[in-house]
Amino acid sequence: MPAVTRVRAAALTVSLLLLPACSAGKPTPERSADRPAEAAAPTPSASAAQRDARPAVTGYAPGEIPPVPLVVLPDLSMLDASLAGFALDLDAAVGDLPGITVTPTRCDATTGAVESSRGALLAYGDGSGVFTGPDGGVVNYGDGSGTYTIAGTTVTVYGDGSGTYSAGGTQVVAYGDGSGLYDDGTTAVTIHSDGSGSWARGDRSIVNYGDGSGLYTDGATRVVNYGDGSGLYDDGDLVVQNWGDGTGTVDGVPVEVDPLPVVPPLGAFPSMGVIAPVESCGATLTLDAGVLFDFGSAEIRPDAAAALDTLAAALADVASPAGTVAGHTDSVSSAELNQRLSEDRADAVAAALADRGVTTAFDVVGRGEDQPVAPNEVAGQDNPAGRQLNRRVEILLPSVTS
Repeated sequence: MPAVTRVRAAALTVSLLLLPACSAGKPTPERSADRPAEAAAPTPSASAAQRDARPAVTGYAPGEIPPVPLVVLPDLSMLDASLAGFALDLDAAVGDLPGITVTPTRCDATTGAVESSRGALLAYGDGSGVFTGPDGGVVNYGDGSGTYTIAGTTVTVYGDGSGTYSAGGTQVVAYGDGSGLYDDGTTAVTIHSDGSGSWARGDRSIVNYGDGSGLYTDGATRVVNYGDGSGLYDDGDLVVQNWGDGTGTVDGVPVEVDPLPVVPPLGAFPSMGVIAPVESCGATLTLDAGVLFDFGSAEIRPDAAAALDTLAAALADVASPAGTVAGHTDSVSSAELNQRLSEDRADAVAAALADRGVTTAFDVVGRGEDQPVAPNEVAGQDNPAGRQLNRRVEILLPSVTS
């Protein structure tokens, strides 16, 4: 058997052994919270004033259930630590703060400046990837396939979109049919070719069943979307139920509430392709607006103080001399209101960090609704999970050495 055939056959065996885990049958969310049969008839709804006085999920209107989040893959073009060291150091300093993520940031090819709002949604991306490093060997078989090992990174590409990637504790398998696996020892992502998939990190997990339903858990908090307009939110203290017919309950008290939009199916897992590496010139810290602010407000909530304290300490450690704080919104409401809200939230975050001793000279801007990282609508239908990702404050930091 020629050497090229042996290499491809061995790696394909690894892929095929892993494939059942990717394409196995998928359960649907339990409907234990379904409305009992004896309660099928809607009960009288509360008035708007009564509804507004009821408890609510933080960052949401009373009776509103948060969306099941989108499954997010890291930017596969910057898996190599040699290309993203500054962001990895900053991520370690920040730690696992709910609602705050750190990602390597691409550089503009012409100016070298940090590019904002590129996002990390490569599960919805163009199927590109990068698998190279500063030294090592590359074998190209001339038919779109190849294999190489560079600085501890091993890549095999079969030319049909499938392949494998291994570096340190990170493993990536793409099957070439839109499905794939990603596992870095901390975060595990599975994308199936039918639009379903899962994401898990610690006690947080997302399951997208590909049929409009989904499940999100975060410790004691559980969010269920049954795909038919109904759903459930339960954090152990607050229970919100949506029956999908315009009615629901907040802690058992009837309330009028719109049916839930379906969870959109996932896009394809990025295919394996050998392209030029993309070097990171900085880091993007993305702050979920729902963690910091109440619904429609730019005033930082008191319970966000601990997260901002940790973030400020991490920023002090990296001592970046300059950066940008940018506010973003979804497309709900008018462009003028969204622009003002994005500016006010960016100002609030910059002021909060300055009060905590952060000396970085921030350029504070509001982007309004103009730079979404996920679609606000999918196929003409509302996409709450995408809108949630778009409601954010980004801190863009160029690396000190760039």
